[in-house]
Amino acid sequence: MSEKNKKESGPIKLLLVDDEKGFVNVVAKRMSKRNIDVTKAYSGTEALQALRKTDFDVAVLDLKMEDMDGIEVLKIFKKIDPDLSVIMLTGHGSEEAAREGVKFGAANYLTKPFDFEELVEEIKKVHKGRR
Repeated sequence: MSEKNKKESGPIKLLLVDDEKGFVNVVAKRMSKRNIDVTKAYSGTEALQALRKTDFDVAVLDLKMEDMDGIEVLKIFKKIDPDLSVIMLTGHGSEEAAREGVKFGAANYLTKPFDFEELVEEIKKVHKGRR
């Protein structure tokens, strides 16, 4: 099986980055039921370590984290893996910062709270666009 076909049939490899542990754990559990293989990172630093070890199809990245700003993490992600599709998550009221993320290469952004199915659809959409 070619590498391309393996990617299409296997689960989507997702890097989920947010410093709200409860949120990450709930989303990861729900994603695993939808053929999405989630690697959890609770900080920008953890996310960068994960990205250096593994290739991901999509990253979901929170904009506001304690250790590093999401835009800062996004810029480093793009240096490590320019093809990585990144979806930014932003709290209500910081859509402007999320739009800035799109300027730096994020595929899109969602505003919290968001509909879980909307996030799943967005992940699938950007993953399809990456192939």
